[in-house]
Amino acid sequence: MADERIIKINVEEEMKSAYIDYSMSVIVSRALPDVRDGMKPVHRRIMYDMSHELGLYSNKPTRKSAKIVGDVLGKFHPHGDNSVYDAMVRMAQWWSLRYPLVDGQGNFGSMDGDSAAAMRYTEARMRKIADEVMADIDKDTVDFQPNYDDSEKEPTVLPTRIPLLLVNGTSGIAVGMATNMAPHNLSEVCDAICAYIDNPEIEISELTNYVKGPDFPTGGIIYGYEGVREALETGRGRVVMRARTEIEHTASGRECIIVTEVPYMVNKAEMIKKIAALINEKKIEGISYINDESNKEGTRIVIILKQDAVSSVVLNTLYKNTPMQSSFAVNNIALVGGRPMLLNLKDLIKHFVDHRHDVVMRRTNFDLAAAERRAHIVQGLLIAQENIDEIVAIIKNSKTPDEAKSTLMNRFALSELQANAIMEMRLRALTGLEHGKLSDEYAELCAKIDDMKDILARPERQFGIIKEETMEIKEKYGDERRTEIVMAAGEFNPEDFYADDDMVITISHMGYIKRTPLSEYRSQRRGGIGSKGSATRDEDFIEHIYVTTMHNTMLFFTEKGRCYWHKVYNIPEGTRSSKGRAIQNLIQIEPDDKVRAYITVRHLDDKEFVENNYIVMATREGIIKKTKLEAYSRPRQNGVNAIVIREGDQLIDACLTSGKAEILLGTMEGKAIRFNEE
Repeated sequence: MADERIIKINVEEEMKSAYIDYSMSVIVSRALPDVRDGMKPVHRRIMYDMSHELGLYSNKPTRKSAKIVGDVLGKFHPHGDNSVYDAMVRMAQWWSLRYPLVDGQGNFGSMDGDSAAAMRYTEARMRKIADEVMADIDKDTVDFQPNYDDSEKEPTVLPTRIPLLLVNGTSGIAVGMATNMAPHNLSEVCDAICAYIDNPEIEISELTNYVKGPDFPTGGIIYGYEGVREALETGRGRVVMRARTEIEHTASGRECIIVTEVPYMVNKAEMIKKIAALINEKKIEGISYINDESNKEGTRIVIILKQDAVSSVVLNTLYKNTPMQSSFAVNNIALVGGRPMLLNLKDLIKHFVDHRHDVVMRRTNFDLAAAERRAHIVQGLLIAQENIDEIVAIIKNSKTPDEAKSTLMNRFALSELQANAIMEMRLRALTGLEHGKLSDEYAELCAKIDDMKDILARPERQFGIIKEETMEIKEKYGDERRTEIVMAAGEFNPEDFYADDDMVITISHMGYIKRTPLSEYRSQRRGGIGSKGSATRDEDFIEHIYVTTMHNTMLFFTEKGRCYWHKVYNIPEGTRSSKGRAIQNLIQIEPDDKVRAYITVRHLDDKEFVENNYIVMATREGIIKKTKLEAYSRPRQNGVNAIVIREGDQLIDACLTSGKAEILLGTMEGKAIRFNEE
């Protein structure tokens, strides 16, 4: 008997189906927002409960957060109380949402990562902008569904007039997919919606004339436009964000970097800790002091530099190594008809306009039905006023209200609705003033009904209303951009990290190289005894000295005819008394090869310079070769062949020429020849 009740199933199939059910539940009912109202179920339930269950509109007093959370849990969201409270707290934080929806009273956390006070200490209500999110919900504009235990009804979507998904963004991790949508400026989005309504065939590139890019609540700077353009056009892209900084001077004349805005989602306190740690580890040079002077007026982080530090160099180092520069990976995935889809800017606008169109149509139908119902009643009341004596007599002579109602319906061809209204009429309605009021109301209702029928019949009027309401939202809540977009190269230029100071490059006979600031070699007066330029081994000596600058490039030519490149700032710095580092450790040269010639060049990326200058090379066996500098303008990590060296031969030297130079070649036997390189 027991065996008959046991159904044998394959455990693998059961796990597959159970996991698919679970993942679909997470995708549809938890982690991803609906494209129409931009909300996940928990946010939608909080907004609906605050407005329709507790009446916490922006003009009402605040209520305890615990009351709101408890109500949402009990009626709509049977999960942990933290999930509801955390979602509500985030909706109240100005640094989390571009346009917060909840007005919080009490400690709702901070940009430094401090969490909000417990829900029993804080209070909340809706903000004015949230009233627009709930507008017309009681006019049958959206579908309702039963809650988890069938005891209440909850909306499947909100009739929002505000394109929340675009203006506030969202983030969420589902199963097998995630979403990360950036916030945008409401004024820009409203303009783009109107442009789309005027021309549904509009290209995304034209929409980007209105929506310039993300607009983060914490301001800051978007560095480089390529990632922004990609995100708007495809729904995926990487937006690089930087802190906004200013350079000020202390009373003693030192430069200091003032950070006034930090990148979105960056914890300010953690960022300062990271900078301090890098200063202690000597990974960032040039900073003597850092302090957070932020207050309720705004963010202010003061970074005081050392006397000789260059602010632009320190700033670029901070951008490279700390959260003062971070990135936002845009991934616009939202639910469209219950299915997750990747959406670009035009898709998001289209789905919002479609939703608004649906809301306007349903609202107009609802208002039309209400107006027709009222007009029908007013029509009956007007009949009653015209025949009031007869109606009073009928009611007077009837034994029961039902009998009176039935007689009225038959005598004046009234509906039950009209007869009920007449039965409930007050004596004051018999005055001449009331009669005039009813006539005016009836005329007004008839005009209203005709207007609403016209709206329902003409799409251009429907979209005109959407456009009008969108511009109204822009007027009420639109504001200026907070985030500036700076056109810039996506990659770091290493030269930004080094001031272009004068340097002395010294190379010894045994191949040790170093760079030393030229300022270390001070000029001497008559009778000076000189200063030590370098430490060498007994059998070694200084063979080459070049004065150059940090941004120059050095070309190394080896006796086997290969050429290597190295930026001056990548050559190890040494004091006057140090011996430097072996060249073999800097460039990837073969063990049996040796560098024979060194050339320093400033402008390898200057087309005119590399086209009009040359490298002339000579070998031991008397081979001479002249090549345009352009051939050496694209550095390769492993070097390139500069000249073919035959067996038994080797490169002696290489020189940079202008194309019009005189060349002097000498032999081992003391002979020389001079000729023009042309």
